[in-house]
Order: sequence, then C-alpha cells, then structure tokens
Amino acid sequence: MNPQCPGPPMSEQAVTVDGAVNLRDLGGYTGVGGALVRRGKLFRSGTLTYLTDTGVGEFADLEVGLICDLRREDERTLEPTPESLSASRLEIPIDPGSSAAIREKLAEQNFPVADRIRFMTAITAELITDHAEDYALMFEGLLGAEDGGFLVHCSAGKDRTGVGCALILHALGVPRDVVVQDYLLTNQFMDYEGHVLPRLASRWELDEEPDRDEVMALAGVRPEYIHAAYAAVEQSFDDVEHYIRDAIGLRDAAFTELRSRYLEPR
Repeated sequence: MNPQCPGPPMSEQAVTVDGAVNLRDLGGYTGVGGALVRRGKLFRSGTLTYLTDTGVGEFADLEVGLICDLRREDERTLEPTPESLSASRLEIPIDPGSSAAIREKLAEQNFPVADRIRFMTAITAELITDHAEDYALMFEGLLGAEDGGFLVHCSAGKDRTGVGCALILHALGVPRDVVVQDYLLTNQFMDYEGHVLPRLASRWELDEEPDRDEVMALAGVRPEYIHAAYAAVEQSFDDVEHYIRDAIGLRDAAFTELRSRYLEPR
C-alpha cells in the first residue's frame, strides 16, 4: 500500500446505486489491532431522494437495516427519503448554530469564499462542542442495528455525516490520518456537474454559472474543517477516544461490541 495513501483506494469505497449522492462504504480501513473494518456493513451518504427505480433496487441489495438521518425536518420535507426503501429509519435532526447564519448569508447572495470557509470551519467545530448528545443517539442506533448494515446520512453527506463517520471510525481504532482521508473523499465523490449545480439552480435564480471555488467551499470539504473538529476535541479531552467515552458516553462494553461486530482479522 502506498504510504502516502494509508487507506484503500477510492474505487474500493465507491458504492454503485443509481441516483445516490456521495454514497460510500466505510469498510477496508485498518482498525485496532490491525483488523479491517468489515465491508458492506457501514455506509455513509448524502440525500437518498434522487434514487431512481434502478437505484432503489441496488440499494436493497446493500441490505441496509437502519438509515440514520441527521437532517433537519425541513430538509427531510424538501428532499424526502423514498418510502420504497425497506430499512428502518432513525431521525436525529442536527442544526449547528452557524449553519443558520450561512443560510441567511446565502439569501443575500453576497458570501465571499473566505467567509464561507470561516463559517464551515465554525460549523464543524460546533458539531463536536454542541452535538455530543445527538451523536450519542447515532451510536445508540448503530449498536442496536444488529441485523443488516447501517447507513448514516445528511443532505450532502459531508459535514454532519463526516463528523459522525469520523467518530465511528475512531471508535473502531482507525488512525486519524486515515479518518481525515475518508473525510476528504467527499471532494472526489461529489458530482459537481450532475448534482451540485442542478441543485443550486433549483433553489436559487442563477444568472450565470457560479464560481466553482465559492460553491465548493460549501458543497465540498477542506482539511481545515475536520482539523477544527479535532481542535474542538482537544480543548477539553486528551483525544477522540476520550471524547467518545466522556462526552458521548460509550462504555467499554460498547467499544467491545462495535469492534467485535464491525472489525475482522486480516
């Protein structure tokens, strides 16, 4: 394996489901004791609204038993999850304070790249400082999902989902550099032409094609976003595992159960 690329290649994270947004398998990463995260058990994605009929069938083949939806109620109303998906649903609405400010700034349509980056950095830190109870509910759902796979998603599958998946991977003992790599894969999985621009056009009147850097400051991810989450952890805790134990409330038995269920020896 290339030492500059500590996780499996991007192609191995890809999941083919027609109409899916930023859908990936978290399997294949090396966790505690050198064991590998099991494939086909843990998934992350953005909205599932745009699954085609073919995509619904392909999604069924994944055998996801629980869909954990981190979106606000208004987001779920605007982009509903197809009723035809048979998986159980767990709704945990997460809405960082800074995200409301972003929505206000977008309405003004005067939002420079630097401000967008600053807001997104603040949002990612707030997910750690203000939403431990919500991520505790996510872990509760994950621990209860004994049958089938587990999928966690939000709207784009990158911020609320990105932090949630980072916490899951850390709970399984995946190293920080690999977790950061997984977080940044959003920039390669997000379909700018096929999803991001049409979605913008459906919500805003666009006189001309927007600047890609401005759009991707919000629609993509940057290293400083996830590093802000780590900085927020380190303000009060020794490391992420202590945050998961002390802020989220996972006990030894929960760590043992997660690692037994989602890790496999090489």
